[in-house]
Parts: sequence; structure tokens; C-alpha cells
Amino acid sequence: MNTNYDILKEKFKNVYFITGLAYAGKSTMVKRLAEKQGGIACEENWHDNWDGQLTAEEFPALCYTRDLVDWHDFVRRTPDEYAQWIKDVSLECEKIELMMLPEIAAQGKPVFVDTNIAPETLHKISDSDHVLIMLATIDISVKRFFDRPDREKQFLYRLMLEEADPQAALDNFRKCLEKINSQENYDYYKNCGFPVIYRDENRTIEQTLALVEKSFKLDK
Repeated sequence: MNTNYDILKEKFKNVYFITGLAYAGKSTMVKRLAEKQGGIACEENWHDNWDGQLTAEEFPALCYTRDLVDWHDFVRRTPDEYAQWIKDVSLECEKIELMMLPEIAAQGKPVFVDTNIAPETLHKISDSDHVLIMLATIDISVKRFFDRPDREKQFLYRLMLEEADPQAALDNFRKCLEKINSQENYDYYKNCGFPVIYRDENRTIEQTLALVEKSFKLDK
């Protein structure tokens, strides 16, 4: 895909991006911002609504789960295999998001996106006050992964319980999570050049929302 970043930057004047690591509150903030600002929420995995055709040639990582015969193979992968897949999925999702967002932004409302777009690309298509990094400690990102009630995470949890050695399966997947929520990735987001908000267990959702609005200059 040939991308004209200058054109996209002009189209994305009303788009606000949030990215970072797991369990930092990204989707919660996207939802609350849209509600408060009368905008559009593109929450976690929003790109699943793309109406284009996924082909294994163009989107091999995304098609991996679509074409998977036995989902137990998903949780049996090594941490390195899992981390590479996550990286490839993010790149493919970025491509889809950049195709979807212009039409969403054209509706004229503020758009709040829990995004897979890499910081390097965000620097090209947006301004620093329209991008926010949200980070949780590595410990929280890994240990609380299955605390959420969403279907995907609970489905994976059940798969591991069905393995011959459930504890070994859980330990392996925890290592997968540690790989993608590593100190290296934490530092990558922390130092990528955009404002950062760190998860604080003593801060309420409303207090975090106020910080996000201030970063986005929506607190006026």
C-alpha cells in the first residue's frame, strides 16, 4: 500500500490515538472519551469490522487465526513464535486501520482510537497532542491478562485448562505474555516521543480521564 502520510495527517485532525501495553486502560479511556466528547469510539479490535477481503498472501498473521483448525495449537506456541505473531498482526492491523480511518474521520465527529498503529507511523500522521501512550507495569500486564471477562481471553484460558498439563500450558502462555510485555517493549513506548500516562491503582477512572483530556487538550 502506497501511503501519503501528509494527506492522512490532514484527514486525521479530529482523530485521537491511544496505544501502549496491555491492561493500561486504553479501551476504557477510548469509550469514556467518546461518550463525554460526543465522538466515535474505536475500541479494542475495532478493525475486525473491516469489510475488505483477508487473504493469506496479504495478511498471513490475521489469517492464521481465521484458518486455524485446532485452537489448542494457538496456546502451544513458544514465546518467540507468539511474540513474532503479535508483531506481524500489529503491522497488518495498521494497514487496515489506515484504510478504515479516513471514512470514519470524515463523519466530522472526534474519533478516539485504541490503535495498533506503530509510534513511528503515528509521528507521520498525527500531532503529539493527538497521540497518547498508556502503560501498566509489566507485572500487571501479565498477571491480570485473564482477569477480564471478554470472550477471547476466557476462551484461551479454557483451552489451556483442556491441555494434558494445564499448569505447564498456563506457564508457557504467561511466558508469551512476558515476551510481548517485556521491559524492552515498555521502554520502547515510554521513549517513543509521545506523552505517557502510567496506570495508577490509586487513581479513579475519572481522574485518569481528566489526565487524558488534558493531554489531548480537550479539557477546555
